[in-house]
Amino acid sequence: MEGDVAEKPDGVAFLLLLPTLILLLALFVGPVLYAFYLGLTNIALMGPTARHFHFTGMFNLHRLVRDSLFWESLKLTAIFVAASAIVGVTVVGMALAVLIQHAVAWLRAVVGAIVVVAWMLPPLTAALIWYAFSTTGGTLSLLGGSQLDVLNTFPMFVVCLANIWATAGFSMLVLSAGLRSVPTEVLEAGRMEGASRWRVFCSLTLPIIQPTIVTNILLVTLLSLANFSLIYIMTGGGPGNATNILPIYSYQQALVFGKLGYGALLGDVVVIIATIFAYLYVRVSRITRMAAA
Repeated sequence: MEGDVAEKPDGVAFLLLLPTLILLLALFVGPVLYAFYLGLTNIALMGPTARHFHFTGMFNLHRLVRDSLFWESLKLTAIFVAASAIVGVTVVGMALAVLIQHAVAWLRAVVGAIVVVAWMLPPLTAALIWYAFSTTGGTLSLLGGSQLDVLNTFPMFVVCLANIWATAGFSMLVLSAGLRSVPTEVLEAGRMEGASRWRVFCSLTLPIIQPTIVTNILLVTLLSLANFSLIYIMTGGGPGNATNILPIYSYQQALVFGKLGYGALLGDVVVIIATIFAYLYVRVSRITRMAAA
């Protein structure tokens, strides 16, 4: 009897999760596996193989390994994610979270509202704002009294700034939750020992919220890795290949040059990278819950 009672909740839980599992398989796992299959075929956007394509084995993979533009795109993706998400968004988000925590009420409300609105704007709107801001005749080029086209002169720098501006609000919300979880008695004990505010922040606050910081880094990395719209609208991957990160390079190969199979393989690389970071996020979340328990 006891065994039957213990098994019933598991069966009920499985039935409740079954619709979600079916949707997950149909709308995510299935398309991803099919994309991996297409990455190993010669399917094209137009021509005889657009409909009658076949499996080509490791042909696309061998091409990928020899593709210098792929390796350049992979490097640009790493630069974009590291500079804008791992460093920029996290640092700016932390600064805003600290400001929100210690500022007076009216300043906290104003800054919080502006940052959250910037984060909630559609990527199209954010891209157009930064395009107008940084191109010839924009506010950024006129600050020095010149007609410098900042976007085309420093393209990666500008798109990183745009991504920081568009994502910092999310980071601020995550890190603010972490800062609110720091026990006040720990901070007061540090101040009673004569430590400065900066020393208390570095030696006490940061170690305590380290799991939150790691979680924030992983989440903003995933958001930035999939940030196709912002860069494509601002630069289209240019000038040249200066901002041609992997999602844009995959789009170009698949829908501009019509090589759907090779474009799918490039997209598979993005999926693999995102899966690695998603796995790290799950692991960190699990470790955090175990430490809290």
